[in-house]
Amino acid sequence: MHSLVQPIPRSCPIQRVGSGVGHHFFGYYDKTNWGAGDRLLLGQRVAARDFELASDSAAEVGYFDLAGDGAFHPCGRTTAWNWQMGAQLQWLDATRSERLIYNVRTREGRGLYPGFGSLIFDLASGNARDLDTPIYVAAPNGRYALTVDYERLYVTHRTIGYVGLAGRRTDMPLCPADDGIHRLDLETGETRLLVSYADLKALDHRPSMDKAIHWVSHIEINPSSSRVLFLHRWTERVEDETCFLHRLITMDPDGGNIRLLECSDHPLPQLREDFDPSAVGTFDYEKSEYQISHPLWRDDGHIIVWGPHAGSIHYHLYADADPVRVSVIGRGILTENGHMTYSPVDQRWLLTDTYPDPVSNERILILYDIAKGVRHDIGSFYTDPALTKENRCDLHPRWSQDGRRVCIDSMHEHERQMYVIDVSSIVGS
Repeated sequence: MHSLVQPIPRSCPIQRVGSGVGHHFFGYYDKTNWGAGDRLLLGQRVAARDFELASDSAAEVGYFDLAGDGAFHPCGRTTAWNWQMGAQLQWLDATRSERLIYNVRTREGRGLYPGFGSLIFDLASGNARDLDTPIYVAAPNGRYALTVDYERLYVTHRTIGYVGLAGRRTDMPLCPADDGIHRLDLETGETRLLVSYADLKALDHRPSMDKAIHWVSHIEINPSSSRVLFLHRWTERVEDETCFLHRLITMDPDGGNIRLLECSDHPLPQLREDFDPSAVGTFDYEKSEYQISHPLWRDDGHIIVWGPHAGSIHYHLYADADPVRVSVIGRGILTENGHMTYSPVDQRWLLTDTYPDPVSNERILILYDIAKGVRHDIGSFYTDPALTKENRCDLHPRWSQDGRRVCIDSMHEHERQMYVIDVSSIVGS
């Protein structure tokens, strides 16, 4: 264990992206919004910094040209989005930055999840191609994407779902055999079910699953597009996220070779009839001792995640192999849940953040030197404590492709905006 525990404050140049009318954000930490050469930066523009989303709430999708005029260039409009993940806007091939994809609503009642689809936009030609299926994540090879039912996510985990045209469904089946994770062929538009909720319930079944509603989130595809990770979650009380139970699972992109890496099933006294979910703080769920969250592939065979293992909770690195091997990252130094990614250039560097301090309401942006066991605190950002789970603004830090800059979403200037931070003085040393 490394002896250095105290973080080192570091001052890094920070610049707000864009100017003019509107509020801008990208969304989640797990997809890079940096295009080829780190010139183009994907984002979404909305009219106000926070508001309750409805089925007709609109956001523009587009990009900033950092090497050109610096302005926001809209490519389209969508009403299929949320504050945490946006419209799942992402590059189909970030190394070329020719095409992007994002979720939209459809008027026609066709497709896997009627009312929701996705759109591929070609920057060079300006042409767009509609797909009848929304996406969760596109494979790095650009050949396929994976998806789930966003209305199910709205019922179970509202922050990452989309409200349906008729509002929040009350008839959502608990554990269907005909729904789960679907694969979408991005060339043909064809879909097929890879693993169902009934399949997941049967996998190392736990009694806590029997009366619960099931869902899947945090689907991630490894760099070679040959392996998939996801979180299987279930609960009897969707109103209280501290009642969520979690498993970390991997599989092949055809649904085969399923491997259970971790399970945090545990007794839930919160299920008493007299428990008041409103007594749970906004970030109590993310800070739970049983939470498995924010998994990400380090490379083709390893996954970093915040969660419990062997009786203690840390950043854990899992080898996706049999037997499962687990090691701790940043023991005694990285002590809070956050959104972590490895530098695309040098895996010595781990980028992460924290949830707001309950007293100062500040979020800390962190660069962790794995080789030396040194934590560099590169920024502290205030957030309005009045924001809810649904409309909060997490930092969600994202590396540039050259590993020298970081893009975040933040509201520390009382607007929802994107910022670029130059960390070259740290990672280059």
